[in-house]
Amino acid sequence: MCDVTATNDLDLPPGVEATPLALLLLGRGSDPYSERGVECPGDLPSPADPTLVARARAAKEKLGDSVFILGHHYQRDEVIQFADVTGDSFKLAREAAARPDAPYIVFCGVHFMAESADILTADHQQVILPDLAAGCSMADMATYDQVEECWDVLADAGVADVTVPVSYMNSSADIKAFTGRHNGTICTSSNAKRALEWAFEQGEKVLFMPDQHLGRNTAVLEMGFSLDDCVVYNPHKPNGGVTAEQLRAAKMILWRGHCSVHGRFDLASVEDVRNRIPGVNVLVHPECRHEVVTAADYVGSTEYIIKALDAAEPGSAWAIGTELNLVRRLAKAHPDKQIVFLDKTVCFCSTMNRIDLPHLVWALESLVDGTVVNRIQVDADTEKYAKQALDQMLALP
Repeated sequence: MCDVTATNDLDLPPGVEATPLALLLLGRGSDPYSERGVECPGDLPSPADPTLVARARAAKEKLGDSVFILGHHYQRDEVIQFADVTGDSFKLAREAAARPDAPYIVFCGVHFMAESADILTADHQQVILPDLAAGCSMADMATYDQVEECWDVLADAGVADVTVPVSYMNSSADIKAFTGRHNGTICTSSNAKRALEWAFEQGEKVLFMPDQHLGRNTAVLEMGFSLDDCVVYNPHKPNGGVTAEQLRAAKMILWRGHCSVHGRFDLASVEDVRNRIPGVNVLVHPECRHEVVTAADYVGSTEYIIKALDAAEPGSAWAIGTELNLVRRLAKAHPDKQIVFLDKTVCFCSTMNRIDLPHLVWALESLVDGTVVNRIQVDADTEKYAKQALDQMLALP
């Protein structure tokens, strides 16, 4: 699937091996299962162009306050240096909405994030995604038609009327709109418990999409449910691969989706790092598998991970189970602490890494020339109901 020659420029941290998937995970290959495969309508600068940084800086200076650049924590350092604000997906969407004077929002992240920014920003603002191939494999695991079919299965089982949809922020605008139409809410990894508590005040069951791990970990570890209260709906099997009886008995109906990055961590990774580094603190994202989360010392969102390391004692050792760009950045920011990646293999987010310096320069220079490229625009009906679900999240106590 990808060429693994010339891996000497990967800039990997100590102990991390370049596997046959290395170039793919660095955004230099292609994955037909998670990428939209959309080519840029124009000539990209060469990645070998030594003037790229200067060109990006010059274009940003020319655009001034008319452009606002958002950078997700998982972005490459070469891109994040030009971000006006860094953060997780929802923080960035809200930051965009808080800058109504900027007509152009350049979102250095992935497709669903740019959609959320378009939903929350004013009509006169235009959201730009430097590379349309920057999708999200998790978000792509739940399509609108699949979710509609799932709802029909729930209706046939007699439980749709007592089921409240809760969709993770990492979902398409279509799925957010479905959630809004059915009076549900959106959640992030940091407020999933509050969202589920609200949902169970509205109904007897929750349909949690698209990440099964966040739903399971929140319900079992934070709300006192058992694993037996959870059932997994597989959209690729007839009736989701579950019986009507299982749906009636379940409290949490989990969509069979996952993060391709966080799903790579396993129990062996935790055991290995504990053997290699005595006294290490294992800190993982709640998108990790249940057995990884239960074996960790700390679990939390991206923002939680950053704050935990900011507050950690000098000299302490930490193994972090999240995207490698962020782990490397945290290690550089805290030289007084031993910060290592939880796994030994490369674990960049391949689609997040589609946004590189050539794409950013191309997008900015196009704006300087008066051309808006790769605009992300959600249609009015979808925006209405997706915003309803997002507003419900904002109203959570």
